[in-house]
Amino acid sequence: MGTAETEIVWSGSLERASALLAAVSPDDPSSFEAEIVEVDGAAELRIRVVGDRLKTVRSTVDDLLACLAAAESSLDVTD
Repeated sequence: MGTAETEIVWSGSLERASALLAAVSPDDPSSFEAEIVEVDGAAELRIRVVGDRLKTVRSTVDDLLACLAAAESSLDVTD
């Protein structure tokens, strides 16, 4: 049996990347790896999801994207 793997990459300010990482960290951290890296003066939030089944990876990505979208909307309101 193989594995399924995908990566979500968000680019922007370090402040925002840190806030988004904090928003997804409580969400079952054993199902993904996340890090912030600097690239050309900006920050990238990179989230890597690996699983035994495509269905599981897709579900995790869906949850992460929903959480990131909600967090980003909240940040837009406070800016």
